[in-house]
Amino acid sequence: MRPTRTLGFQLLGVWLVVNGIVGLGPGLAIPGVGFVAAVLAIAAGLLILLGRG
Repeated sequence: MRPTRTLGFQLLGVWLVVNGIVGLGPGLAIPGVGFVAAVLAIAAGLLILLGRG
């Protein structure tokens, strides 16, 4: 399997992993992870919509 080379889809992948970790439960809560996930989602969405993803 080839790794994704576009920045938008790489950020999307990181966002999915972060959300998956957060969804595992409150025992794995990391302060500020919600803000980081939101920034990643916005950045990935904008890059994909602009055609750079």
